[in-house]
Amino acid sequence: MRRIWLGVLVFLLLASVAWAGKVTLLGAGATFPYPLYHKWFDVYYKMTGIKVNYQAIGSGGGIRQLLARTVDFGATDAPMTDEELARAPGKILHIPTAVGAVAIGFNLPGVRELKLTPEVLVDIYLGKIRKWNDPRLKEINPEVKFPPLPVMVAYRSDGSGTTYVFTDYLCKVSEEWCKRVGRGKAVRWPVGMGGKGNAGVAGLIKQIPGCIGYIEISYAEKNHIPVAAIRNRAGKFVKPTLQAITAAANIDIPDDTRCSLTDTPAPDGYPIAALTWIIIYQEQAYGNRPYEKAKALVDLLWWCIHDAQEMNEKLLYGRLPEIAVKKAEKILQSVTYQGKPLLSTNQ
Repeated sequence: MRRIWLGVLVFLLLASVAWAGKVTLLGAGATFPYPLYHKWFDVYYKMTGIKVNYQAIGSGGGIRQLLARTVDFGATDAPMTDEELARAPGKILHIPTAVGAVAIGFNLPGVRELKLTPEVLVDIYLGKIRKWNDPRLKEINPEVKFPPLPVMVAYRSDGSGTTYVFTDYLCKVSEEWCKRVGRGKAVRWPVGMGGKGNAGVAGLIKQIPGCIGYIEISYAEKNHIPVAAIRNRAGKFVKPTLQAITAAANIDIPDDTRCSLTDTPAPDGYPIAALTWIIIYQEQAYGNRPYEKAKALVDLLWWCIHDAQEMNEKLLYGRLPEIAVKKAEKILQSVTYQGKPLLSTNQ
C-alpha cells in the first residue's frame, strides 16, 4: 500500500511539472520596460517552467491587443484613459511593475555633458532652436564648446507610452506645447524624424551627429549614449539616476495606481520619470480561457511585484515604492475566475 501511495504522489508531481511546462503566457506592449521583462521572464521560466512570450510592440499596441483579447496581458507606460477603459469588454486592472526614466540622449562630437532647461527642451522639439551653437544653449552650458551642427530631433513613430510620458512632461512645463501639440501615445510632431521603439530612436541618436531624442534610460546605457541633466521644478539640474528616479516616485499613489510622476516637486527628483504597468482583465474566465492559465498569470504578477523587484536596479529601473506594492497586492487579490478570487487575501 505504501508503494502505491508513493507511486500516486510521484505521478501527481510529474503531472504538475508537465502541465507547468505546457503553460505559455502571451504579452505585448511597452518597449520601455522590455530589458527588465526579458530578464524577469527568463528567470521565472527557469524557476517554474512557465514560459512568457512578450512582444515589445509599444504601449499603444499592447493596449489594442488586450482590448482584442489576443494576449494574456498588455504592458503600457501610459495609464489607459477613461475612454479606453470604457471600450473594454471587461474591467481592466493596472499593476505597476517598476519606475523608469525617459532620458534625453544626444550625439554631439566631443560633448559628454549637457544641461537643458524645460523651456529650451520644449523649443528644441517645437523647432525653434535649430543649431547647437544657439545662444540659449550656450547660456546654460558656458563650459561646452558646441559644434555648429543642426539640431536633429528624433521621436517615436509608433504608439508609445514613452511618448506619452515625454509629452505629458512637456505639457506640464509649457502651455504652448499643450495647445499646439498636446500629450498622447502618438502626437503630430512639429519637427524631426521617427524611429520605431526605444531601440529605433536610440539607433537614430547613435548614428546621426547632432541628433537628440527621448529614450528609456537603459537603452541609453546599453548604446553608450550620453544623457542630459534636466532642470527640475526645484531648480536643480538632475540626471536620470536611480536615486533621482526613486525620489520622483515618492507620491501618494491612487488605489487604481493610474498616475503621473512627471515634473516632480521632489528637490532631488528627476522630472521625466514614470511608472510602467502590466494590464489584465479582472475577470479571467473569458474566451475559453483555462483556469490554469489564469492562475499562472496572477502568480507571475505576484512574483513580479515582490521577488522580481530585486533585479530592477541592476537593470537601471527603480524598485516599486512600498505604497505601490501594497496597492498592487490589493489589485491582484481582486482578480477572479468565474467570480472566485485567484489569490487568497492572506497571500
